[in-house]
Amino acid sequence: MTAETAFRGIFVTGTDTGVGKTVVTAAIVAALRDEGQHVGVWKPVQSGGSLGSGMTDAERLLQSTGIEEQPETVASFTFTEPLTPMLAAKQAGVKLTLEGILAAGEPLMKRYDALFVEGAGGVAVPLTDDAMVADLIAELRLPALIVARSGLGTINHTLLTVSMLRQRNIPIIGIVMNEGELSDQQDDPSIATNADLIEQYSGIKVLGRFPRMHQAADTETLIQAVRETIELWPVRQALAVHNMGG
Repeated sequence: MTAETAFRGIFVTGTDTGVGKTVVTAAIVAALRDEGQHVGVWKPVQSGGSLGSGMTDAERLLQSTGIEEQPETVASFTFTEPLTPMLAAKQAGVKLTLEGILAAGEPLMKRYDALFVEGAGGVAVPLTDDAMVADLIAELRLPALIVARSGLGTINHTLLTVSMLRQRNIPIIGIVMNEGELSDQQDDPSIATNADLIEQYSGIKVLGRFPRMHQAADTETLIQAVRETIELWPVRQALAVHNMGG
């Protein structure tokens, strides 16, 4: 990170891949932008798709928030193979480094008051030969927002995620439970108690449960869902404190 560009914003990480980071990130960003906040999105590394397909995380972030950026600007590195970023990059003949990732995000940071940075998978996903996603969060010096599943198994995954972030002294804003596309929620009695147990054992506040959304949900639907289900003031507070250099 160069001296003139300090990253401001929030890093959205997940407890696993496919937990709904993209839809939760898009919904929160859309709600904040609707309030007049000049926030952008950044997907430093994504794999498993091609830009132009409309199905990559970066393209979905732009479609859902209405932000007018080119997908290749928001997605610094895109790899088609559905592999962990470090391996996907190697197969594409690209050597990923934390320095290279940070440099790629600087122009985007300069255009916004803050960025919501969406990670790849969870915090222990290999990003470079010697760094994981958690190391990128630490380098960016951003607080983290954790997106977790609502159902069985989420306590273990979420507590491990919290533990790894704490090892690197990364502030944690809170946890958003995502209903995802589970169709068997009625058969999962753990959903009723998972949030309380995560709060009890981690000491981190669960900000709400984001409902299942149709993949084609429009921006207004996402904004309404966030306002009805997610406590946003800790997010606003984190942005305000971080932007003041706190």
